[in-house]
Amino acid sequence: MKYEVKHNVMQSLEVQLNNGEELYTQAGGMAWMTDGIDMETTGKGGGVLGALGRLASGSSLLLTTYKCTAPSGMITFTTDNPGKILPMQLAPGQTLIAQRDTFLTAEPSVTFEATFTKKLSTGFFGGEGFILQKITGPGMFFAQIDGEVEEMTLQPGQIMRVHAGHIALFEPTVTYDIQMVKGLGNILFAGEGLFLATLRGPGQVWLQTMPISNLAAAIRQFIPTKSSN
Repeated sequence: MKYEVKHNVMQSLEVQLNNGEELYTQAGGMAWMTDGIDMETTGKGGGVLGALGRLASGSSLLLTTYKCTAPSGMITFTTDNPGKILPMQLAPGQTLIAQRDTFLTAEPSVTFEATFTKKLSTGFFGGEGFILQKITGPGMFFAQIDGEVEEMTLQPGQIMRVHAGHIALFEPTVTYDIQMVKGLGNILFAGEGLFLATLRGPGQVWLQTMPISNLAAAIRQFIPTKSSN
């Protein structure tokens, strides 16, 4: 398998597959492909419970597998909004925790399932869902990031406070929690909301600069609304 990430603003992932090689993605993830690639949509990974868990985490209920049945073939995946595609080679047993919509495609050896945050309060107030996504190697995994990506390494005990929508990926060694913003004035006038996500090291964190929810909110104010008579 060979791949190339193309373009700058609206990136695409072009993958060259040899006979027998496969990739899978969420429903609707493929943009175009050559003849000789078969597709099959199933509840791959975890059976019915796995499919329902993915649905609860904001993913599609079913997954689609693309298998090359010709000597070679090409398939292209595109992002849903302006951003970056990150190729990530996962070692056996290596796991990443992701927000919904981060998973683009992966080799069949990579597992993709739902995972629960440790505290119920995180789910109630986190804004991005009580159930996150767990991606485990070995194999190639491709993530889609909203806007640009900021990668950082948190040292043991180091804390980063983040709007939950800006979190794309983090290692399972990083503790994820939600804390209330301190100070009534900050809550009422700072425009940051009641809660911020807290990431505590050690571990790698991948942040995204333009969550699609922020982009939608910025555009919404310019959309005409029907006036009442």
